Amino acid sequence: MNERGSSATDLGVNLGGIKLQNPVTVASGTFGYGREYEDYLDIAKIGAVIVKGTTLEARPGNPGPRIIETPAGMLNAIGLENPGVEVFLQEYLPYLYEKNVTVIANIAGNTIEEYALLASRLEGQPGIAGIELNISCPNVKQGGLQFGTDPETVYQVVKAVKAASSLPVVPKLSPNVSDIVVIAKAAQAGGADALSMINTLMGMAIDVNKRKPVLGNVFGGLSGPAIKPVALRMIYQVYKAVDLPILGGGGIMNITDALEFMMAGASAISIGTGNFVNPMLAQEIVEGLGKYLKQSGLHNVQELVGIAVQK
Repeated sequence: MNERGSSATDLGVNLGGIKLQNPVTVASGTFGYGREYEDYLDIAKIGAVIVKGTTLEARPGNPGPRIIETPAGMLNAIGLENPGVEVFLQEYLPYLYEKNVTVIANIAGNTIEEYALLASRLEGQPGIAGIELNISCPNVKQGGLQFGTDPETVYQVVKAVKAASSLPVVPKLSPNVSDIVVIAKAAQAGGADALSMINTLMGMAIDVNKRKPVLGNVFGGLSGPAIKPVALRMIYQVYKAVDLPILGGGGIMNITDALEFMMAGASAISIGTGNFVNPMLAQEIVEGLGKYLKQSGLHNVQELVGIAVQK
């Protein structure tokens, strides 16, 4: 190997069969369908865009208010508003495919059968690299959280989706459980190719003047820096217990946060609330990872994964 080759850094990641040019993704529901951020960064240079949650039919979402800022974070109760899978495939996916964006489709359903139908509908669609299962959304009244808190249901959902599609399947785990490792093992047993963690923590806010909950849905999902310590702890635990690559997120706001997640066991990271604060954050973290590797004398970003875990 020549001198130039020996100093090169490799940011490539294989996330359970999903090949990423770098480990930086943007979390579902925080980046729309990618086009919304085009004025700020080159979306094709992100490891992957995890698109807005998609359901079989269009959903109007929850009544407002839907978002409120909290100390070190935000609460959201969007309720999976989306135009449905057919509109996604016809109006949004072709644009991302044309831009050569790696797309991970996030899907949600009210029943196990709906998850399987969605997965089969995505099968063979050009540009979709994998499926993220939204089995952990805390602000919808049907589906969502109820699927992600019971190990047997997690197992059944993952198994059904794997049977319906050849795409890599990545269930998104809920932190609103007593033992995240039990849920992760159930997902692995069902055939998951990787794990995405964590989704938002269930929370709420009250307007003391109106003397009632702020959010129209009462409860919402807490995200942002406030949940980072919880996310790191859970990723650390799961990395030690389960033999699957992890897509880690929860309050990543800068390169230091991203490095912490990878050192705790995440093979790739997802940026959510940070996109609202700094729409160029994903690209800045990609650049920051490259610089960190060079400064540290490392050649492959995967050398960082789990380096802080005491086994």
